[in-house]
Amino acid sequence: MMDDEIFDKYCQAGAFAASVIRKGAKEIRPGVPYLEVIEFIEDLASSGESGLAFPLNVSLNEDAAHDTASFGDERIFAPGDLVKLDLGVHFDGYIADTAITIDLGNNGLLVDASREALSRAIEKVRPGVTVGEIGAAIQAEIESRGYRPIANLTGHGLGRFVVHRSPSIPNIAIQGGVMLEEGMVFAIEPFATTGSGHVNEKRRVEIFQQISQKPVRLATARKILEAVSGRQGMPFAKRWLPDNKPDIAIATLIHAGVVHAFPVLSDIPGSLVSQHEHTVIVTGDHCIVTTA
Repeated sequence: MMDDEIFDKYCQAGAFAASVIRKGAKEIRPGVPYLEVIEFIEDLASSGESGLAFPLNVSLNEDAAHDTASFGDERIFAPGDLVKLDLGVHFDGYIADTAITIDLGNNGLLVDASREALSRAIEKVRPGVTVGEIGAAIQAEIESRGYRPIANLTGHGLGRFVVHRSPSIPNIAIQGGVMLEEGMVFAIEPFATTGSGHVNEKRRVEIFQQISQKPVRLATARKILEAVSGRQGMPFAKRWLPDNKPDIAIATLIHAGVVHAFPVLSDIPGSLVSQHEHTVIVTGDHCIVTTA
């Protein structure tokens, strides 16, 4: 239930996220190390009373979501890269999720497509509107520029220490769907692509989430659970773990149903994907954008 105190915490998280992502975006330039930028932004986001709701996602070119730095990542931002910067922070567990695209090439129209789709979607938000109507607004804005929305990625509801919950906010028109109500909190995140409009999982996995509590026999697996116990079920990065070779332990936890993996999600090779995202709270007659 939304009360003034919870509302204020969501807004505080949103204002902080907006400040951090603006500062972080300025660090993304050709020749700058990928890991260096990610650690800089995550350090900013973990200062004060706020913390990271999930590892900073920095996804390049055809990769749409779920990429972040690995141990000793040696990638360097290059001229022409299209960089999606997706940040989640929380204040006392109340989450703000926001994303922007930084264009290191000449892809202004594609970047505009996701940005303007987000604006049109926010204009639609009010009690009584269905998520299908929001998806239709997103799809129309992206397609009007000659691109495709990514149909199998959606926005999502937010809760205390919960990054993904109902309602899902589609990026394409659907019939009906959940009707918005006052007090709902969710992230709207349009993706525009030059590719197929559908993402698939890559083999690369750097982000995980504990999803259950079960006893495990492997000592290194128990150490991972101890290391992430303070996350309250929110996602974590492999590079945050004390062991820099945790793959066997993580595989054990996944097999046991204790941990869920988030592979990098990518459109077809050679395509480009742009993304923009804001967190909103539905009010009596419209919405508040916490991350503006």
